[in-house]
Amino acid sequence: MAARLLPSWVWVSGLTAGATVAVVFLALQADKGPHPTAAAVRPSASASAGAHPSVSPKPTKAPAVPAASGTGRRIVYSLGAKRVWTVDASDKATRTFTVWPGTVSPDPGTYTISRTRSATTGSDGVPIEHILYFAAKSGLSIAFSNAVDGSSPAPAAGKQTSGIRMPKADGAALWTFGTEPNTKVTVVK
Repeated sequence: MAARLLPSWVWVSGLTAGATVAVVFLALQADKGPHPTAAAVRPSASASAGAHPSVSPKPTKAPAVPAASGTGRRIVYSLGAKRVWTVDASDKATRTFTVWPGTVSPDPGTYTISRTRSATTGSDGVPIEHILYFAAKSGLSIAFSNAVDGSSPAPAAGKQTSGIRMPKADGAALWTFGTEPNTKVTVVK
């Protein structure tokens, strides 16, 4: 008696079902193993499109809060480092980031957030948000803010600007920190 041949669709269906079972089995096994994690790395201002990534990126340690910046809960702004820190009541830095200052900078000293504004247009014509005013100089109000679109300001050509801009996420975090009543700002060289 001759062996009965199966139609090709039966073979294809069987092989497909077997492959699916094998893939599901391997996926379940992989899910039980260790999972790699990626560290969030923010590109530096000097990074360029043609730069090659390093083989093993080294985590960078955030700069310490300047020693002569007072005590207690405060925002610290370093003119020379172009950097801001938020510091909690126990004198621990909770966040730090670089900023893009305007052409007019505040004098070193201690200030209090005097006024807040959720959004407006900056003196350079850029829509800004999270505005925290704390000083005045040369007839200009000095404030922290971020561009609504997250961009950094272009250099001001012959125009006086007093905004201290930052990345969008940092602007939102500083807004949350700085809208607490009587928030101090310490400006250091």
